[in-house]
Amino acid sequence: MPSAAALKKIRPIQLIAVIFFTVSGGPYGLEPLLSYAGDHGAILILLITPLLWDVPAIFTVLELNSMMPITGGYYKWVKYALGTRWGFYEGWWTWLYTFVDLAIYPVLFVQYAAFFFPVLQHYQVPVCLLIIWASAGLNILGIVPVGKVSLFLSGAVLAPVIVLIVLAIHRHTGSLGMPSPSLKGITFPSFGMALYTVMWNCLGWDNITTYAEEVEKPVKSYLVSMIIAFLLVMVVYFFITWVAQQSGINHDTLTNDGFPALGVLIAGRWLGIAIAAGGMASTLGIYAAVLLSVSRVPQVMSEDNLLPAGLNKLHSRFKTPYISIIICSLVVSFMVLWTFADLLIIDVTVYGAGLSLEYIALVKLRLKEPLKTRPFRIPLNITGLCLILIFPFLVYAVALGGALSSTPEALKAAVFAVAALLSAEVVWRIILLSKPHLKTS
Repeated sequence: MPSAAALKKIRPIQLIAVIFFTVSGGPYGLEPLLSYAGDHGAILILLITPLLWDVPAIFTVLELNSMMPITGGYYKWVKYALGTRWGFYEGWWTWLYTFVDLAIYPVLFVQYAAFFFPVLQHYQVPVCLLIIWASAGLNILGIVPVGKVSLFLSGAVLAPVIVLIVLAIHRHTGSLGMPSPSLKGITFPSFGMALYTVMWNCLGWDNITTYAEEVEKPVKSYLVSMIIAFLLVMVVYFFITWVAQQSGINHDTLTNDGFPALGVLIAGRWLGIAIAAGGMASTLGIYAAVLLSVSRVPQVMSEDNLLPAGLNKLHSRFKTPYISIIICSLVVSFMVLWTFADLLIIDVTVYGAGLSLEYIALVKLRLKEPLKTRPFRIPLNITGLCLILIFPFLVYAVALGGALSSTPEALKAAVFAVAALLSAEVVWRIILLSKPHLKTS
């Protein structure tokens, strides 16, 4: 691993763009929320879920990252606090969930590109493969090119969304309102899927720490960048959902045709085209940013002898974990045929399990090393932390319960996610057969 000084480092403005794409990438993917929650429940779920699900994660990441701003991020924190076995679980689960997560975006790209060229739907697999391997090449070039591309793409994503919001407000002046917030009439399975939709559109705050040694002044940069990114995400989500409500668009149409259909309804085909182009830019930016974060995890796990040695090999010129990037891209190439709804359930379920270990690591380190330097410290004692951390666990449990009681397809996806979680123990046992000394580490 090259020294921190030898690495090219990303600046805060670029970090904001990378964080934006890692956890959001714009409102694309939020379209099913109105179908699940209706006009009266959508805004309520959209505003409350991030407070209970994201805010605890953000503060946990900020505190742990201020203690250990190192390559590998969450994997290193859990390994240090809970031991090698749970560190492996954390790395393995996150690797699995990110493969699922990455598989979503090339498919979404084709859906938005089909707004221009419907024939592309017949060539989904080759187009997806082109995106996967072009992004692999960009990531091999390093974090700075990824940051610059993310900054450019964030403008392409946000510009048409802002135009849509401004035009909608202008055209509905005098008739603007807000449906009374209520969950009445929402079935439990629909409520669970609404939670999953919002949770998926706001996850990944820990992923951005895996390259902390490649960030200028990481403690301060992460604090400022995460706050700005969170506010940006929530403002965009609120207004786009509100505009969809005001427009009167059919919920099923929005789910099936996406926000380009909303653009056509508000201002005509030209805005639909701009929104579709923004959706394409969003999927490209998210894919590149998420691949950047996940490729560092197998690299450091390899350095700890938990994965094959070749995974920690760095490119001779760009000093990036190119073997890890290539392997990640190979796996994702085989996963682009899943449906969006199934991928969403698997994604959030596996991610939530890994996030739970980070919460446990936070509490454990408060107990184990209360005097260790924490440039950022959550202003709560142990009891307060435990009480606050109950909320994301409850959201996670309700969402999973809703999925399990939903359609047979959703049930299959949830069962697959649980099987993916259990696979960590199977692989851990295999590792112990060849490296029994790890059992006591």
